[in-house]
Amino acid sequence: MQKIGILGGGQLGRMLLQAAANYPVETFILENDAECPAAHLCHHFVKGDIRNFEDVYNFGKNLDAITIEIESVNEEALEKLEQEGVRVYPRPSALRTIKNKILQKQFYKEQQIPTSQFLVTQNLAELRANAGFLPAVHKVGVGGYDGRGVQLLKTADDLAKGFDAPAVLEKMVTIQREISVIIAVNDKGENAIYPPVDMIVDNRLNLLDYQLSPAELVEKTLWKVEAIALAVVKGLKSPGIFAVELFVDKGGDVFVNETAPRVHNSGHHTIEANYSSQFDMLWRVMLKYPLGNTDHILPAAIVNLVGAEGFEGEAKYEGLEEVLQMENVFVHLYGKKQTKPGRKMGHVTIVSKEKQDLTYKANRIKNILKVVS
Repeated sequence: MQKIGILGGGQLGRMLLQAAANYPVETFILENDAECPAAHLCHHFVKGDIRNFEDVYNFGKNLDAITIEIESVNEEALEKLEQEGVRVYPRPSALRTIKNKILQKQFYKEQQIPTSQFLVTQNLAELRANAGFLPAVHKVGVGGYDGRGVQLLKTADDLAKGFDAPAVLEKMVTIQREISVIIAVNDKGENAIYPPVDMIVDNRLNLLDYQLSPAELVEKTLWKVEAIALAVVKGLKSPGIFAVELFVDKGGDVFVNETAPRVHNSGHHTIEANYSSQFDMLWRVMLKYPLGNTDHILPAAIVNLVGAEGFEGEAKYEGLEEVLQMENVFVHLYGKKQTKPGRKMGHVTIVSKEKQDLTYKANRIKNILKVVS
């Protein structure tokens, strides 16, 4: 039986472990928090810091393979493990490129992958010197995620909100829609593409509000989206699972926004809505099984459950009974004991043949289900 470790024990680790139950695999989690969402689902829980070289190296050295559920891991330890024959998904070289927003943007440019115009700023003084580049989005190079480490700078008055650290200043694109494509790549370089999804973003929190899949794209745009997403993944030269987020502008042009080298929020619907979920697919890749079927069983929508404003403390779910009574609705709670505003606490997947039914239920669930304390 293969021994496979996951760095990080959040909800992505939890859902990966739920899918692992179908396979002959011994699972290991490395995480600081013994109460984390994934802790009770693995065979072996190791308490440690995923950012610490020794912790990651010692955790991984007796494993067959290792993967991540968050980018902020110690890639030097992963490089040493890779040299010693442990299979790492994604490869540390791909992780290094993606983890730093500056290197990620430069990678798109080098690979001639369409992305919005950008500048690199080392500090606030350099940002101010480039005020003429606004309106733009300022993204801190390292450490930002889930809307943190991102600032929209529309006019010179907004410059103070920028980052006094190495960052990317990206020209604002007039977006018609935001699309995500998940692609799996195995050790042989074969790939499987999931149908693109439409992401409807909550601009206030800078987080995914809800999502519809498959995205309704005209054929020409669909081809562009898939070709560009594939070019990103091929350029990274790594097996694993990748979520490529793209913008489509009014003229039908497609730009890459960001890539995640792991299972992703925009693919949670695949648990119920696709034949092989993104989590099942990653196990297939890591265990060297054939790639799964990415086709939709039914169209789907996802609603993210985030901690309500003004509530901090032990989580309570208002409206849960009512949502559980709805047809073709699947509730996933991540088992986080404490809520705080904007914290991801769960998601709800809706499946239906009718797009109208999906959007109606998504909006209804958003109004009914609240995470309070």
